[in-house]
Amino acid sequence: MRGAALPDESDHNLEDIKSLIEIDRFDITDQSACAEYIRQADPGYVFHLAGFSSVARSFENGELAFKVNTIGTYNIYSAVTKLNDLKGLVFPSSSDVYGPVRPEDLPLQPDRLLNPLSPYAQSKAAAEYLSRIFIDQYKLPIMVVRAFNHTGPRQDENFAIPAFCKKIVEAEKSGGEKTVKVGNLKAARDISDVRDIVRGYRMLAEQGNPERTYQLCSGRSYRMGDLLNRLISFSDTKIKVETDQSLYRKVDIPELRGNYHWTSKDVGWKPHFRIEETLRDTLNWWREKQ
Repeated sequence: MRGAALPDESDHNLEDIKSLIEIDRFDITDQSACAEYIRQADPGYVFHLAGFSSVARSFENGELAFKVNTIGTYNIYSAVTKLNDLKGLVFPSSSDVYGPVRPEDLPLQPDRLLNPLSPYAQSKAAAEYLSRIFIDQYKLPIMVVRAFNHTGPRQDENFAIPAFCKKIVEAEKSGGEKTVKVGNLKAARDISDVRDIVRGYRMLAEQGNPERTYQLCSGRSYRMGDLLNRLISFSDTKIKVETDQSLYRKVDIPELRGNYHWTSKDVGWKPHFRIEETLRDTLNWWREKQ
């Protein structure tokens, strides 16, 4: 098994599995490096997980978001056209490609028109259209997967749930003196456990239909404020919460909720982890890390 990372990217999250995989280092925006890596690895399956993943930071780094998420994806697809026995390639898109939706439009269906508002979402939508070209013209077995929000142990604090966890642990260590500063707690998101999502990627790589666009999600939406309250309930420390306007996104979709009907029908996938398990495991991981 092989994996790839940026030349200077930390691999501390891979400590437990380093002996099981070979890690190569290159930048997917470098077309020749990407082509050479794919040629040497000669994979049967490809999981294209490299990406610029922060919605908030994409407003300040829009060009980089497109270079990585769109041009980088083109480089990978161009390289795998040279393979003789590619069985499956998973491209994880994002639920952000839908943009703002009305409550009556939920749960979101894969055939809904896209309306991406952030540079991140636009770069992912562009990569989806690129995927369709390579599926139709080159007959590549690409599975386009709109993964809704997911979280779990080892996710970094640029995302909401680990940010909450890190701040709660800091508050615990300060005896409740430190305040948990938060952004918009009214937004509602369909959140899954990363372990369920990864299992879905593998099942879709092996059994998915390239003609479909799949969704991996829980099928439920949770207000961020409710999730924060659940995390706080796992602590014996009295936690103080304060709203910080600087943490609000420039564009924030009020609610997202998906439907994994076709994923379940085609490959038998459905989520296993309950949200309480995900939250508790993530909080405990940050307690061990801090």
